[in-house]
Amino acid sequence: MRKVTRRAALFGAGGLAGWAAAGLFRPDLPTYAGTKPIVAPRGQTILNDASGLSATPVHSHLQFAQSDQTLVDAVRLEMAEARSAGRPLNVGAARHSMGGQAIPRQGTAISFRNGAIEIDSDNQIYRAHAGARWSDAIAALDPLGWSPKVMQSNNDFGLAATYSVNAHGWPVPFGPMGSTVRSLRMVLPSGELVICSPHENAELFNLGMGGYGLVGVIIDMDVEMVKNTRLLPSYAVMDTADFAANFRQAVNDPEVTMAYGRLNVERETFFEHALLVTYREAEDQQELPAADGSGWMAHAASRIYRAQLGNEALKTFRWWNETRLGPALGGGPTTRNSLLNEPVVTLDDHDPQRTDILHEYFVGFDAFDRFVDACREVIPASYQEFLNVTLRYVAQDDQSVLSFAPVPRIAAVMSFSQELTERAEADQARMTRNLIDRVVDLGGAYYLPYRPHATVDQLTRSYPRAAEFAQAKRELDPGLLLRNNLWDQYLGQL
Repeated sequence: MRKVTRRAALFGAGGLAGWAAAGLFRPDLPTYAGTKPIVAPRGQTILNDASGLSATPVHSHLQFAQSDQTLVDAVRLEMAEARSAGRPLNVGAARHSMGGQAIPRQGTAISFRNGAIEIDSDNQIYRAHAGARWSDAIAALDPLGWSPKVMQSNNDFGLAATYSVNAHGWPVPFGPMGSTVRSLRMVLPSGELVICSPHENAELFNLGMGGYGLVGVIIDMDVEMVKNTRLLPSYAVMDTADFAANFRQAVNDPEVTMAYGRLNVERETFFEHALLVTYREAEDQQELPAADGSGWMAHAASRIYRAQLGNEALKTFRWWNETRLGPALGGGPTTRNSLLNEPVVTLDDHDPQRTDILHEYFVGFDAFDRFVDACREVIPASYQEFLNVTLRYVAQDDQSVLSFAPVPRIAAVMSFSQELTERAEADQARMTRNLIDRVVDLGGAYYLPYRPHATVDQLTRSYPRAAEFAQAKRELDPGLLLRNNLWDQYLGQL
């Protein structure tokens, strides 16, 4: 899936002239000779991901809809065949990652299509089978008055994939989604089926949480759920310098159940203003409507979101819409499930010449102001078109070996629009490495599912237990059956 904008004519064939016309060209910035478009190879079975930049040849791409023992048997068979042929194997869902983290080069790629959800209301858990997406979970939970305790901010992605990247979301005051998994069943590279939880095979559980499918193939998971509720939003606009303190106060407020922030993106006043959105339970909790999502406000906002590319006036208008008009028109009550039930495709605009690239950085509350200063210095000093930043809370994660939140942190999820050329990719890589250096110097970390522009040293500085993970992986999987680009380019070098 490729994410794009409608201003392709400005930044596509126009190249540097387009940047200059938009007032974005800076003669003091580096220039790149590679104006050649980035295209996928042909004549092979190719898998890509959300970036459109990870075209990777695979031996085969299989789709399994089985469940329980039938699925276990099918996975074991494919593992045995791949092992015999010396091929890697990996399992993916939406493949929304942006650097081949769910693609085995020249290997066996598997996608699960069994989305069954089984609800255990007495224990407040639900069993998600291998191919379940968050949209499946909400569809099953909502009619019975339940909601996922923690999920990603969009419903397109697989639950097992969310655990495997240890993603987080809006709900507070929680950590990553992996902390809400009670137990799971997983086929190890040896073919053994094991049950893992924080108390049973805990070492395997902690390796698999944020382990990017390198530990085992998940068959199903038991995940915690909470009551669905009617929520009322509150909107507060402030100087960015005041955001961290206000955000900390919000996530520590027991009445706040969801919270996030935004910063303005106009270049002249870049990151000077902040919006804090919090949700509290309404008094009226009777007869909750069915979960919807993708209402007219979301679609209207997506049009403005796309139109801001290369247009500073529209960036200003979008900030006004987000902080003033939107709250006035759409700031009424909603349900927890409706907030979560939004597909990422809402923001898609089908421009073949551009792609949206995500970054995510994790910094402590006390380092947030210095992080903002770093962004002001690094991001405008690039050719990339910055579209959005969302600020979320992540509680301390002491479970995952590859934890990005050893202390409570603010997560900054950034969206850039990038032209699909070698020149733009080189500029993106330079900017990314500069940002990572600044974040790591602040004691923070970058998120691993995105473009593989970091150096190995930057990864190990962000994830001090990375070498420990790599050693445990080799002991568990001496034939290195389960592989992807994260292993090939990074962890396998440790």
